[in-house]
Amino acid sequence: MALFDLPLGELREYRSASAEPEDFDAFWSKTLREAREHDLDVRFEPVDTGLSTVRVYDVTFAGFGGHPVKGWLRLPADAAQPLPLVVEFVGYGGGRGLPHENLLWASTGRAHFIMDTRGQGSAWGGGGGTPDPVGGAPAYPGFMTRGIDAPENYYYRRVFTDGVRAVEAARSHPSVDPARTVALGASQGGGITLAVGGLVGDLAGIAPDVPFLCDYPRAVTLTNRDPYREIGNYLKTHRGRTEDVLRTLSYFDGVHFAARGRAPVLFSTGLEDETCPPSTVFAAFNAWAHEDKRIEVYDFNDHEGGGPYQEAAKLDWLRSYV
Repeated sequence: MALFDLPLGELREYRSASAEPEDFDAFWSKTLREAREHDLDVRFEPVDTGLSTVRVYDVTFAGFGGHPVKGWLRLPADAAQPLPLVVEFVGYGGGRGLPHENLLWASTGRAHFIMDTRGQGSAWGGGGGTPDPVGGAPAYPGFMTRGIDAPENYYYRRVFTDGVRAVEAARSHPSVDPARTVALGASQGGGITLAVGGLVGDLAGIAPDVPFLCDYPRAVTLTNRDPYREIGNYLKTHRGRTEDVLRTLSYFDGVHFAARGRAPVLFSTGLEDETCPPSTVFAAFNAWAHEDKRIEVYDFNDHEGGGPYQEAAKLDWLRSYV
């Protein structure tokens, strides 16, 4: 696959044309305030996994609307406490998986919390266990157009709120040091990470890899790949609704969350990535408000990005923050 987006020099200067809603902050303040009217109701249930170096807890907490959201909390068995905390969000279609999976971060001596994504968990991996009980207007198959008729109804309003509540739930465990919390994820997980990084003001750092859900106006006209293409297919049927749809999406654009970022950040992008085009990633990176920011660029990689090389980069980067 050849490079298809802007040259790297232009990417480093690129700015999104996504229009920020005037009531963006008020919208999210109201959303989170309503979510916090429900008790967090977090429960940690020990799981017998047969692992000897990692303890695993089956976690349930109240997310958007007080709806129960699942997760796993993994703790290194013999590490000194309180522990720094890594909160992870999952890629599109995946779920939290099985309790014995994903042991990297607990192996570093940190607590690791992975959030299930409501309504997903059936496309790849070990599955998920969190339903999305909220209905919506007609949508194209997938998640990108669910509730796209209005910001208040949009699917990612619920998911991003769940993400903020996941940080609060994980921080409530007595083995965790809340002051040393980082958030990370890849693709959709990277997009959720950006939203959480803009909405939670006291994180020690975030690391979004090849993040999705950024710079919608460019993404939906640049790439023909799903999941962004779901939006184009919706508009192909619902002719004349482009302006309304882009207005809804502007409340969930990683570029606008990035403008509120108050923590150090490590991004990554692949210059051959047609799923999350590099210009959309650089749009969020260039908007990130905190001066301590870095992006790893993988010249000949698609949506896999850096893969294990990026894991190594994160392991090294995290030492400076947690």
